[in-house]
Amino acid sequence: MRHAYLLSLGLLLTLTENILMNNCKPGYKKQNRECVDEDECDSNPSICGNRANCFNTDGSYYCQCHKGFTPTHNFTQGDSIKCIDFNECVYGSVDCGSNAECVNSVGGYKCTCIAGYISSNGTEIFYPGQGVQCNDRDECEVDPSICGKHATCHNTPGSSNCSCDAGFRLKSGETKFTDLYESCESVCELDKSICGGGVCKNSKDGHECECNSGFTNYGHKQMKCTELRCDTLLSESDASRAPPELVSLMTNSCLGLSGSVSKEPLKQGEGERHLEAFLRALDDLLSSEFGGDNAKVSAMFSIVESMLKLIGPLLSESQTRRSNSKTDLEMLVERGSSPPEGHFMMNTSGALFTSHWDTATGNNHLGFTTAALLSYKGLEKSLNRYFNNLEKKEKQTFKINSQVVTATVSNKETAELNKPVKVTFSHLKETNEEHICVFWDHNLEGGAWSTHGCTKVNSSADQTVCSCTHLSSFAVLLALYDIGDVFELRLLTLVGLPLSLLCFLICITTFYFVRSIQSTRNTIHLHLCISLFIGYFVFLVGITRTENKVGCSVVAGILHYFFLASFCWMCLEGVQLFRMVVLVFNTTLRPIYMFAAGYGVPAVILAISASVNSSGYGTDNHCWLKIEDGSIWSFYGPVCVIIIVNVFFFLITIWKLAEKFSSLNPDLDSLRKIKAFTVTAVAQLCILGITWVFGLFQLNENTLPMSYIFTILSCLQGVLMFILHCWLSKPVREEYAKFISCICVPQKRKYTEFSSNQTSKSQTSKSVQHTGESNI
Repeated sequence: MRHAYLLSLGLLLTLTENILMNNCKPGYKKQNRECVDEDECDSNPSICGNRANCFNTDGSYYCQCHKGFTPTHNFTQGDSIKCIDFNECVYGSVDCGSNAECVNSVGGYKCTCIAGYISSNGTEIFYPGQGVQCNDRDECEVDPSICGKHATCHNTPGSSNCSCDAGFRLKSGETKFTDLYESCESVCELDKSICGGGVCKNSKDGHECECNSGFTNYGHKQMKCTELRCDTLLSESDASRAPPELVSLMTNSCLGLSGSVSKEPLKQGEGERHLEAFLRALDDLLSSEFGGDNAKVSAMFSIVESMLKLIGPLLSESQTRRSNSKTDLEMLVERGSSPPEGHFMMNTSGALFTSHWDTATGNNHLGFTTAALLSYKGLEKSLNRYFNNLEKKEKQTFKINSQVVTATVSNKETAELNKPVKVTFSHLKETNEEHICVFWDHNLEGGAWSTHGCTKVNSSADQTVCSCTHLSSFAVLLALYDIGDVFELRLLTLVGLPLSLLCFLICITTFYFVRSIQSTRNTIHLHLCISLFIGYFVFLVGITRTENKVGCSVVAGILHYFFLASFCWMCLEGVQLFRMVVLVFNTTLRPIYMFAAGYGVPAVILAISASVNSSGYGTDNHCWLKIEDGSIWSFYGPVCVIIIVNVFFFLITIWKLAEKFSSLNPDLDSLRKIKAFTVTAVAQLCILGITWVFGLFQLNENTLPMSYIFTILSCLQGVLMFILHCWLSKPVREEYAKFISCICVPQKRKYTEFSSNQTSKSQTSKSVQHTGESNI
C-alpha cells in the first residue's frame, strides 16, 4: 500500500513539471526546455504596418513611424495605429529661404521659388541646406514686348507692370495696368472732345491741342481749348462807364490769347507781366480822383473779375502774391487732368477767404482751376454810401468798417453756390458795435450794397466772419445809430438857443461899443460871438428844412462854414492865451492875420469839401453833412485838431493861473482861491470849445447822456459867454451901470460925470492893455 502511494506521488510530480515547462510567459517561447525571448519583429515583419519600424524588447516590442510620418510616439499592433504623412509645410518648421515656398511630399518636403523669382541653380525644385536662393526674374528683359504697343514695361520685385506712353491710355481711363490683355490707345481717339475747340495731335510729350480761331488754351498745349469772346467780357453799359485804360488793357490781353496767337508757346513770365500791367493800371485809377460813382464802381469791379479770370491760367506758379500801394492780391492756380479736391485758403491784408476747390472748378473742368482775392486799400472811403437798399432799424446808419475785397474763381457759375464761401474781415476800427456782411450788387440802380445771400457767422471787436452763397465784391458795415429827435433834447434846443442868441447879441454889442475893454483878446471874443450867433441862428431856423434839396445844401454849407469859423476863432483864443501866459508882453496880433485864420481857413476847407463831394451836404433828416460817405470828417477833422491844440493851451493856462493865484493872493483863504480858480477854468473851457468833445462821442444809441451834456453846453454857450466875460467882469459891469444910469437919470451933470469917468477909465484901461495884457 505504501509503494502504491509513493508511485502515485512520483507520477504527480512528473506531470506538474511537464505542465510548467510547456506554458512560458507572453513574449517568450520554449527552447531546450527553457523559456527564451521571442523576437516579434522577426517572426512577424508586418506587425507594425507600413511606414513604421519595429523594435524588439525583452518579452515584447514597439513600433515607431518613419521620419516625416505621424504619430511620433511608440505604439504596438494592439493600439490599431497607422502611420500617416506629416505636412511639414503646415505644421512643421521649414527653411526654404526668402522668396520661396514649401512643397509637401510623402515623408518630407521640398522648396520652390514663388512666381516672379527663379532659383540660383536653375532648377525648379530644391531642398533646404543646398544653398539655393530665389532671385527676382526681370519679365521686361525676358519679353520686351510683353506690354504691347504704346506702353512701357516696368519691372518690380517679383512682378512687373505696364504704363501707357504719353498721349495714350486704356479705355477705362487708366494709364497703368497689369492685365496683358489690355492695350493702350491714343487719347485723341478715345476722347474726341479732349481739345474742345481745337485739333488733337499726338506728340512725343503726349497730346497737343491746336486751338481754332476764337479759342484758347492759355498757351498750355495739353489744356482744352475754350472759347474766348473778347467782345463779351464786359457788357456794353460797363464798357461805356469803365475807365478807358482798363478796358483797353483787358481787350488787348484777351485778343493776345485768342486765335492764332494761342498756337505759339507760352513765354516764360507772360502771365506775370500781364498781372503787373493790370495792377499798375488799377493803382493809377484808384490813386486818381476816383469819385466813387456807383456805375463806374460796378464797371471797375466787372473788369477786375474778368481780368483775374483771364490772367490766372497764364501764371507759371501755383501761388502768386502781389502788394501795391492801392491793392493787395493773392492768386492760386491748380492744373491737372482731374479737378483738385479739398479746401483752399487765400489771405490778403484785409481779409481771409476760404472755399472748396470743387466750388472754384464748377461742372466744367478745363485742365486748370484758378482763384483770386484782391483787397482795395482805401476804396472804402469812396464807397461809404449806397446803403439805400439795406434794411435799416430805427435811427440806424451805416459805415464801412473793413477793406473792400473782390473774390473770383475760374468757375463762371457763381451766382448760386452749393457750398457757401467764407470771408473773414479785419475791422478798420476795433469796436463791439453791430456789424453787417454786404456785397456789391451790380443790378441795384447801377450798383449798391446788398445783404442778399450773405450772413454773419460771428463777430468780435477786431474781425467779422461772413458766409455768402455767391461771389462778388464784399465788405463789412458798421451799424451806427442816430440819436434821433428826442423830445427833451429838442425842448432844450428850442429854449436854450434863443437865450444864447440874445446873450451873444449882448456880448457882440458890448465887445464892439465899449471902447474901454477893447483889446486883441476881446476882438477875438467879438468875432467868436459873431460866428456862433450866425451859426446858431441858421441852425435854429434851417436845420430841418429838408424839403428843398438845394436850399438844404446851402444851409448845410453855411453851418459848415460858420461852425468851422467859430472853432478857428477858438483856436485863436488858445493862441492868444498862450502868448499872454508865456510872453506876457507884446501879445497883440495883427488883425489881418486874425481874419485870415478866423474866416479864410474855413473858406478854404469848405471850398475843398464842396468841390470833392458836393452831394455830401444835406441828409434826409437834417441840413448837415452826411455821415455815410465820410463828408462829416471835413468838419470833425479840423475840429479834432483844434480841440487837441486848445487842450494843450488850456493845461498851460490852468498851470499858470494856479501859480498866479498862489503868488498874488497869499492871504486869500483856500475856499475863495478854489472858487475863483474854478470860475476861471470853466471860462477857458467854454472859450476854447473843449466842451464840444462831448459831441464827438455820439456814435450809437447808448450815448444819450453824452447828447444831453453836449446839448446843454452848446445851447447855453452864449449864456456862459455873457456871464463869464461880461457880467462877471467888473469893468463891463461898471459900463453897464453907467449906461443904465445915463438912461434913467438924464441930468446934464450926470452925463458930464459919466463922460468924464468913461474917458478916464478908457485911458486907464488902454494903459494897462499896452503893458502886455497880463491881466488874464
